[in-house]
Amino acid sequence: MSVEVDFLVIGSGLAGLTYALTVAEFGTVALLTKKNRTDANSSWAQGGIAGVLAENDSFALHKRDTLIAGAGLCHEDAVDALVQEGPERIRHLMTLGAQFNTETSPEGLEVLSLGREGGHSRNRIVHTADYTGWECERTLLEAVKAEPRISVREHLFVTDLLMMETAEGRVCAGACALDGETGERSTFRARATLLATGGCGQVYLHTTNPIIATGDGVAIAWRAGARIANMEFIQFHPTTLYHPKARAFLITEALRGEGGILQHENGETFMERYHPLGALAPRDIVARAIVSEMKRLDVPCVYLNATHLDPVFLREHFPTVYERCLSVGIDITRQPIPIVPAQHYQCGGVATDLEGSTNLPRLYAAGEVACTGVHGANRLASNSLLEAMVFGYRAARHTLLHQTSSLPEGQPCHCADPVSLTEATIDPLWKSVRRLMQRNVGIVRTTAELQSAKRELARIRKALEGEPDTVAACETKNIATVGMLIVESALRRHESRGLHSILDYPETLETERHDTVIEAGELE
Repeated sequence: MSVEVDFLVIGSGLAGLTYALTVAEFGTVALLTKKNRTDANSSWAQGGIAGVLAENDSFALHKRDTLIAGAGLCHEDAVDALVQEGPERIRHLMTLGAQFNTETSPEGLEVLSLGREGGHSRNRIVHTADYTGWECERTLLEAVKAEPRISVREHLFVTDLLMMETAEGRVCAGACALDGETGERSTFRARATLLATGGCGQVYLHTTNPIIATGDGVAIAWRAGARIANMEFIQFHPTTLYHPKARAFLITEALRGEGGILQHENGETFMERYHPLGALAPRDIVARAIVSEMKRLDVPCVYLNATHLDPVFLREHFPTVYERCLSVGIDITRQPIPIVPAQHYQCGGVATDLEGSTNLPRLYAAGEVACTGVHGANRLASNSLLEAMVFGYRAARHTLLHQTSSLPEGQPCHCADPVSLTEATIDPLWKSVRRLMQRNVGIVRTTAELQSAKRELARIRKALEGEPDTVAACETKNIATVGMLIVESALRRHESRGLHSILDYPETLETERHDTVIEAGELE
């Protein structure tokens, strides 16, 4: 099947939905999602959206907090765009119907209730209890439903970008997709394509990300010739539920923002020994501190204690955390929560400029799949949903100003020959990648472990050569590719900075203050 549209969006999170709604006024849009339209990393975001909305806050303060968290690698122009344009995007969500928590001001007015999370110097987190991502996703999906020029195609897995040799050179002309239910293959041609596929959590054994987060966008962009940047900076969320009968579940940072205490089983606290901000230190510091404490005492977890907070407040403000913990027998109003760090967010990705443009003409990227320069070496809490909307909108605006009114014409570039990979072949490779990355490329690394991972990933990628004929096989190929890019990026950075902590190079060096960029073809 071949489909022609004006604009193609790959991914149904906040970045993709923002882009689709903005360009739909000027043409037809196909929005492809590999599962259901609500299956996106955005939906899982608990904490909130950071934005300068309070009188005692300022763009300068939000920028400063972001730069400090980013450990010297943030692009200041990208951060300026984020903090200055963010409030407008939040207000736009509210005009579309998003319901955020409010409170009564001293003057008796209803105002937004602004929370505070690690690394922030002011209360600036807009939230809907502890399911903010879902509320934002719901709001934008309702707007998409009401837009007749947007066609949402579910269960379509994008296997590769459609690259063409044209009069204007090699350009992205759309994408090739595989129906996950029927096995039918489709081609979507478009004037411009946005990659908004989210992150790569499933590259690791323990992650807060949904099962769909297999790094597809980074992998397909890399195969098409896109530049990839800063993939060594993988954020591990410091507090996820540790329980033998439950998958990793994120315990929102907002719980610490409201006074939750990190401690050991015996009640001993420890964060004051690692950072002046204690439990509200930046995430990389908290995660490494927890790992250090677990190793020091040889324990499988530490605890997040909120039992000193008002029970009614906890149940009302953190209903998701409360119910999820209760489902495994933990009443957070009475019992500390056992927690461990788990993979949470990729700060690198497909390299873009301030308008979401990649080095491949007509291809844009926004959201977690992109490396805009906002996050640097470590993402500041609650900047991710904001980034998705700000740069999704910026990419749409640039598309409308600069893309021609016609589809690219030319000769499709050669694709790999299809190969059949059975479930019996795929499953062991899938598990091998995730165990390898968890063991060798985690919170603290060594050169020897990275080199070992590089050799093993090369063997796995060799076994996955060709064009797989199932979604599971494609995803396995993608996580192996993304794992390779993370490892290679980590090997190229000879220092410890932000989320990249390597024992061979413990210092942070001014000479290493640059992005790690992997050019097309370098590793093939």
